[in-house]
Amino acid sequence: MGRVKTKLIKRITHKLVRDHAQNFKTNFEENKELVQKYADFPSKKVRNVIAGYVTRLMKTREEI
Repeated sequence: MGRVKTKLIKRITHKLVRDHAQNFKTNFEENKELVQKYADFPSKKVRNVIAGYVTRLMKTREEI
């Protein structure tokens, strides 16, 4: 079992993917920089959790 994502993380991630889906990749490091560019977060932990979730969503979209 993985960690449970909070509503805040899911809401922000889905909004970023909806607005900038063409820019995100399946690479965590690239997504981390893009999340920093598109949204300003006070903590690195939140940024990294969002970037990880974006990466997971993009990998899922790639499989379809």
